[in-house]
Amino acid sequence: MTTLQFGAVQGLSGAEQAQLEELARVFGAHQAKNAVKDRYYEGHIGLAQVNLGIALPQGLRNLEVGCSWGQKAVDALADRSMFDGFVGSEQAVGSLAGIVAGNRLLAGYAKACRDELKYGCAFATLCADPALGCRIRFHSPATAAAVWSGEKGRIGCGLAIIDTAPDAAGCRRPRLVNFHTDNALIVLTAQGGGRWQAERHPHPMGRPLMEPLIWNATSEKPFGRSRLKRPVRALIDDYVRVLANATIALEFDTTPQKYLLGVTDEQYDAVISNKFRQYIGSLLASTSNPDTGENPEFGQLAQGSLAPHVEKLRMVAAQFAAATGLTVPDVGIVNDANPTSSDAILAQSQTLVLMAQQLNAANGDALRTIAQMAQAILRGVPLKALTDAERDVMAHFKNPAMPSVAVTADAAIKIASARQEFASTDTFLEMIGFDQADIRRIRAQEQRVRGQRLLVEVENEDHREGLG
Repeated sequence: MTTLQFGAVQGLSGAEQAQLEELARVFGAHQAKNAVKDRYYEGHIGLAQVNLGIALPQGLRNLEVGCSWGQKAVDALADRSMFDGFVGSEQAVGSLAGIVAGNRLLAGYAKACRDELKYGCAFATLCADPALGCRIRFHSPATAAAVWSGEKGRIGCGLAIIDTAPDAAGCRRPRLVNFHTDNALIVLTAQGGGRWQAERHPHPMGRPLMEPLIWNATSEKPFGRSRLKRPVRALIDDYVRVLANATIALEFDTTPQKYLLGVTDEQYDAVISNKFRQYIGSLLASTSNPDTGENPEFGQLAQGSLAPHVEKLRMVAAQFAAATGLTVPDVGIVNDANPTSSDAILAQSQTLVLMAQQLNAANGDALRTIAQMAQAILRGVPLKALTDAERDVMAHFKNPAMPSVAVTADAAIKIASARQEFASTDTFLEMIGFDQADIRRIRAQEQRVRGQRLLVEVENEDHREGLG
């Protein structure tokens, strides 16, 4: 677990030193909770953590039961938030194209969205870069922290760990930390012995070059709430516990308990000496007991049933699906009835689609602010100096309902019949199933065909003039 400790940093004002110490305290206070969410996302839940001490023997506490429900709860929603770039005026979007490509912003957003849903928030930081013009990095709360300013309605200050290095004990410690304030980016470099050196980079932005991506925020929790909150984690614990009970019950059902009465001591010793051989043997022979004259009596106890465990798993799965907006098949419970129609499947996923729309709306506002700050950094001006075209840049997301190509193609053709110019746009080609690579090939080939046609027309015109 990463820890941050700052002594008196030379070059910081008293207010900045107080902000830095508060950020270090906030960062440390959330690391234990973040580690728990990491563990549930990765599915590392041991029986020792969920055992009630009633049905599960303590000797089986090391039994491992895989559970990917935590990852499914995060990824299923994140996969429906598909950032597709910025839209706006051609000039403004053109200036951002290099930043989006150079920072691999589409792939970076996909990773940040998972962190956002896992922890409740993620952070984007910006800084001037000689090669890219503006560098944009995404950080999870495992490597960054911020303090919310209720007065300003945004981040008041924040920090992000940029690089770490191993210490004498082999543990990795922060080596390079970016400290963001309203008027400067302060780069803190570890000097050893707990000492830090500050390098100040002033900027005219008037706010920290740091913007959060927040999921499910409230007035009391401005940095959002995780998809893996405590009630969801309790359901995952319940699933692991029930599945462990079912696994143990299956072992007993595979080797049902048998009994043999009225045998001699020698016969008893023979049976006990090799229980497995007696279990798999198809014939068990024994003579009468000479001491009692009784014939041995063989029997088998009734096998247990897995039905109660399966029913409990179904119940827990239904509760988990209701708590996370997933469908029951998403959590591994197959419907035994006839296959449902496509409309029924879409209706089941409607809750998740609505959540994705909410996620896109919130992240769209954050990405718009990021785009504005990136343009301001490129020009070296404050936000208020941006033009109207630069302010109007918006983030574009693909449809979270993820309709089939047939549905979108039919809609595109109907729109094109009413608006003929629409058929000439890239949006039309996207709706009928082509990706950006295909669209570029189509446009290039269309341009080549037009050039060849124009060349033929010119040659024909010259030929007609020669004949004349």
